[in-house]
Amino acid sequence: MTIRVIIVDDQAMVRAGFAALLAAQSDIDVVGEAPDGKKGVEVSRSTHPDVVLMDVRMPEMDGLAAARALLDPPPGVVHLPKVLMLTTFDVDDYVYEALRAGASGFLLKDAPPADLISAVRVVASGEALLAPSVTRRLIADFAKQRLAPRKDQSLQLNGLTPRETEVLVLIARGLSNQEIAERLVLAEQTVKTHIGRVLSKLGLRDRAQAVIFAYESGLVTPGEQ
Repeated sequence: MTIRVIIVDDQAMVRAGFAALLAAQSDIDVVGEAPDGKKGVEVSRSTHPDVVLMDVRMPEMDGLAAARALLDPPPGVVHLPKVLMLTTFDVDDYVYEALRAGASGFLLKDAPPADLISAVRVVASGEALLAPSVTRRLIADFAKQRLAPRKDQSLQLNGLTPRETEVLVLIARGLSNQEIAERLVLAEQTVKTHIGRVLSKLGLRDRAQAVIFAYESGLVTPGEQ
């Protein structure tokens, strides 16, 4: 199955470079591009991509506003693409807010070409793109600065089993499925099943939102290892 991608970035050279790289892959088809968030939303709604590569800082409408528009569309719009944020900074307030809005992760613009290709495939498959080290730093930094546990989210945790709660904690600490399986002495498929149940019970879209939830609910606190 071919992955349909659009590229939203205000730099023409960036769009051209990414498009050439991705189009050279047999399983990826670049179906559109846009120079700002507003046009990016329009292109997305007309081309129905699987993945939107979205720059964070752009004129007209920035990447955060565009991600919100795509992931929380008005009535009648049923297409919900995966949104992968592009940034020049590894810790960026806009990226954090985009994750809260439902973006599937973020990628540094200067990442190696192989990382970009892999990121598109990972996000298209329904996984979140959150490197463990960056996950811990990004979420913990912002949680430390301004987040207090939210009572409504804390109550939702009561619906999880002890094992599901344990899995959520390890997700928030940046462990991969394989690492969680090794830590808990479980099969990796069992870990995936637990994660699916956690997302379903908490009404979350993906792993990225699970990390946010774990911090905002107070289940995990900044600085924990």
